[in-house]
Amino acid sequence: MPEENIPKPPLEPTPESSDLLNRQLSWQIAANLFVSFKYAWAGISYAFKTQRNFRIHVLIGSLAIALAVFLNLSLVEITIIGLTIAGVMATELLNTAIESLVDLSSPQQYHELAKIAKDCAAGAVLVSSLAAILVAGCLLLPRLYELL
Repeated sequence: MPEENIPKPPLEPTPESSDLLNRQLSWQIAANLFVSFKYAWAGISYAFKTQRNFRIHVLIGSLAIALAVFLNLSLVEITIIGLTIAGVMATELLNTAIESLVDLSSPQQYHELAKIAKDCAAGAVLVSSLAAILVAGCLLLPRLYELL
């Protein structure tokens, strides 16, 4: 077979080759712990950039921690608030992941099971958010009341 009939790979990546490479890389296992943290940070960054509710949770959580420090809560109380905030943010990240998977599996078409998956994931965020409000209220409101 003459050499001129053999297709040569493109010198610059095309959209098709980049898409294929990205799909292949998306299934790779992290080579080390640093790479695992890099992927995890990419997920957090994605949620912060694209999810309004995640940004709201970060803002309210930061304000709650700042208020707890200002009110001179104990280290245990601040830790409880911090862990509760982390739970809300983790739930929001899982919600984002579930929504993305549902959108990937049923693009541009309505399916009742897709709706149930998204609604349940959003419900989990609501439950964790309500629990965080309860915890923050129990720990912060008495101290705020003392200031009045």
